[in-house]
Amino acid sequence: MTTSATRTAAPVVEVTDLHKSFGANHVLRGLDATIHQGEVVCVIGPSGSGKSTFLRCINLLEEPTSGSIKVGGDEVTDPDCDIDAIRRNMGMVFQQFNLFPHLSVLSNCTVAQTTVLKRSKEEAEAKARENLEKVGLSDKADAYPAQLSGGQQQRVAIARALSMDPKLMLFDEPTSALDPELVGDVLSVMRRLATEGMTMFVVTHEMAFAREVADRVIFMDGGNIVEEGAPSQVIGEPKEERTRVFLQRVLDPTHVDPGAEDTAYAKRHEAESTADNFVKPMDTHGHYGGGAGLG
Repeated sequence: MTTSATRTAAPVVEVTDLHKSFGANHVLRGLDATIHQGEVVCVIGPSGSGKSTFLRCINLLEEPTSGSIKVGGDEVTDPDCDIDAIRRNMGMVFQQFNLFPHLSVLSNCTVAQTTVLKRSKEEAEAKARENLEKVGLSDKADAYPAQLSGGQQQRVAIARALSMDPKLMLFDEPTSALDPELVGDVLSVMRRLATEGMTMFVVTHEMAFAREVADRVIFMDGGNIVEEGAPSQVIGEPKEERTRVFLQRVLDPTHVDPGAEDTAYAKRHEAESTADNFVKPMDTHGHYGGGAGLG
């Protein structure tokens, strides 16, 4: 959570006139946004609105077509930028858990530490156990991913990311692949991170979480930021009709607007939803396999 002091500091992330196209599909249309230290920013919107592509551009899992993205003051789109160094300060949690199935929970949380950060095995294991305890899984260190529920696997993914001591956490729909009864434990971990001051950029469909935890909510549609502000304003009293219609559908599934079946909302499908299904686990060098084909 931010304070007035942190909001006056330079942004952790600064995005200016961001565009992204997949062929003829113009997915992001000139986005401007900032994320400040300790701030929790939640991005909401219909499927295909550009939310995940926006998030993935921040650490260049998707390369922008044009525009500027600064992380910690460094322009990540600059060809001379050391993107691996930038990524070392970011943790990312995907829709899918992306754990190494052949490694134990503990090893999943230590392999990037020893390879990328050059920590000793003892130091890496201590850090991993600390974060497994934080996510409520200290008793699962010796288990393998196949022995865990989906919610437990996602919490391991969070512990793995935290073990790299990130300055920024990116969450891409972290609960969307979970059974409803498993969502609560993951959201509880994220709430705790927020109260501890972690800077977080969260793409989510969990409106209650966004209302409770976010400092700011961004509503996207059609590759544009339609509305942005405090949760009480964007979710509680939206100014834009498009935001209001979306929230009415999400919060009251029985509500149907006249002609809703003919709207672009019902028809739009974005390449990001396909790409997300092909994201590979982080490799032993701390790199994410984000080079998804869009064939």
